[in-house]
Amino acid sequence: MELVKNFGSMWRGILFAFIISVPAWLLGKQFEVIGGPVFAILFGMILALVVSDKKAKPLQAGITFTSKKVLQWAVILLGFGLNLAQIAQVGATSLPIIVSTIATSLVVSFVLCRALNIPGKISTLIGVGSSICGGSAIAATAPVIKAKDEEVAQAISVIFLFNVIAALIFPTLGGMLGLSNEGFGLFAGTAVNDTSSVTAAAAAWDGMHPGANTLDAATIVKLTRTLAIIPITLVLALWELRKARNAGGEAESTFSFKRAFPLFIIFFVLASVITTVFALPANITAPIKELSKFFIIMAMAAIGFHTNIVQLVKSGGKPIFMGFVCWIAIACVSLGMQHVLGIW
Repeated sequence: MELVKNFGSMWRGILFAFIISVPAWLLGKQFEVIGGPVFAILFGMILALVVSDKKAKPLQAGITFTSKKVLQWAVILLGFGLNLAQIAQVGATSLPIIVSTIATSLVVSFVLCRALNIPGKISTLIGVGSSICGGSAIAATAPVIKAKDEEVAQAISVIFLFNVIAALIFPTLGGMLGLSNEGFGLFAGTAVNDTSSVTAAAAAWDGMHPGANTLDAATIVKLTRTLAIIPITLVLALWELRKARNAGGEAESTFSFKRAFPLFIIFFVLASVITTVFALPANITAPIKELSKFFIIMAMAAIGFHTNIVQLVKSGGKPIFMGFVCWIAIACVSLGMQHVLGIW
């Protein structure tokens, strides 16, 4: 009811984000290694430079709604793409590598956050985005830690940069290292950040090695990584609750389930359970997953419109360095764990 009541003041901004999203979505289909969310952020930031404050003011309510609520809806719908039984069956062998790479990225981002004095929320977003599933993980984490739009845009930009590099060089690197088809599937699935770039890298490997069929294996490993969104976001939610309680004293000391466990993450888990229990077929889940991707693109367009591109470029050096170190560390740990487990 509240949404319907407030729609009159929000529809302009929501429609504005939608209009930006359509060409971004289409371009993302054509250039999957870049992806629709990156195009949407760029379009939003460029429009923020040319739209006057007077014209932007009526859009603000809808833009804010899109960057917050629509982003949460996207994460919920993402759950319909996760069949837990299939992931448990196929992704179990990759679990030690996944756990190791996630832990490595989070530790590296924490250490660099302290050593380089990088803002904590940007560090968290880059660490989570690098280790779990790129833009989707950032989308799930940002509302939990109450990250600003500028911080989300910066983290997405960093993740995008190393996604493109990985998709371009990893197939050749894997060949030079003598990886097996199974080994490269694990490498792509654990060391490339975003799903679109994982599929691009695996497809390139399959093109270089006819009959390899690593695309399916890499995708399953990537989906297994995506499940880490659940424990990571819940831990971060509890951490945020603890910080709020310490800052607010006794007034903030009462435990709140809603504050500790964000409802959109609960619905994300529920969507995964529904997909698994009812074994929803691809002709049902595929359109829902596509809608999830479009909602993420809409949210990124809104976030881009709230972001000062000049300030983003000026402050980008340290976050880019953090993303680089996380990326290299994850790749090395992925290959090292394969060697230890005898998969390579």
